[in-house]
Amino acid sequence: MQTVSVALGARSYDVRIGPGLIDRAGALISPLLRRPRVAIVTDDTVAGLHLAPLQAALDASGIAHQTVILPAGEATKGWAGLARCTEGLLEARVERRDLVLALGGGVIGDLAGFAAAILRRGVRFVQLPTTLLAQVDSSVGGKTGINTAQGKNLVGAFHQPSLVLADTAALDTLPARDLLAGYGEVVKYGLLGDAAFFDWLEVNGPRLAAGDAAARLQAVTRSVQMKAEIVERDETEEGDRALLNLGHTFCHALESATGYSDRLLHGEGVAIGCALAVELSARLGLCSQEDPGRVRAHLRAMGMKTDLADIPGDLPGPDGLLDLMAQDKKVIDGRLRFILMRGIGQAFVSADVPPEAVRTLLADALAGR
Repeated sequence: MQTVSVALGARSYDVRIGPGLIDRAGALISPLLRRPRVAIVTDDTVAGLHLAPLQAALDASGIAHQTVILPAGEATKGWAGLARCTEGLLEARVERRDLVLALGGGVIGDLAGFAAAILRRGVRFVQLPTTLLAQVDSSVGGKTGINTAQGKNLVGAFHQPSLVLADTAALDTLPARDLLAGYGEVVKYGLLGDAAFFDWLEVNGPRLAAGDAAARLQAVTRSVQMKAEIVERDETEEGDRALLNLGHTFCHALESATGYSDRLLHGEGVAIGCALAVELSARLGLCSQEDPGRVRAHLRAMGMKTDLADIPGDLPGPDGLLDLMAQDKKVIDGRLRFILMRGIGQAFVSADVPPEAVRTLLADALAGR
């Protein structure tokens, strides 16, 4: 088991990473409890895979538990899902000093975390991420929230977990598409701040995808280390934390355009968004003209989506996508900030991107469909 600490003063917590952590959850969570009782939030897909082992681990430690089971999928992460989650926790008589356990991927982690943040004006929670995307990104850093008709994650709160248990053995249960979608977030870390990690991924990414436990442990650990370092410097995204949104400005617009459906998974959108961000950087003369090709080559070698042509169904035109991007949380004083690159591993935040350059990039990408 690896441990990465997120140092945030009174809100500090550990991220434990390794196989078999769900089976040990009772013993690992017990020191946090004021009374031996928790509430679990999960979805119907994850429940069939991991709920029974978690309940057994809690039983073995003498911890009583009640469970709220929600429908699987991004559509749950909205107002209706939040109401169902929050009311379920209230019906379970969760008190302010209790713990909520978020068992699942990014949707459950974001939703249960937000419900915990607003329930009784703040209840502690533990993240038990079961997907690669959630283990390397959404479970760490305290961002919680829901999607609305206006865009993704526009309603939410910063609410840090008390503990994160990333059971890498849970990744064995993921469909190949979901695993690769999570890999989009892993690649992001190499692109934004660690060229050596991107080099390592080019060599070891196929091993990770094929099920190599050591490669998965190393990739998750390095990703969490990088996120923890950034969150410690900038917990509420006033500066450096915006780097973690590399690829996300494009991604969130594409997710909105596809109705947060299975047409495009979040991690797939991140991968396409990263490829577009590198392409935009090259067109602006910021990075090597070879970098976009290198990034796309690696994503394609992993069998991932890399271009707008890989998204099934119709998409809005460039102006329609720009309108969706204008709703992004990174808009400040009406100006959209992009995460650009001076090279692989050298990302930076810019609010000086000419809108026409973005429109031309999108028009060219759509023409390639």
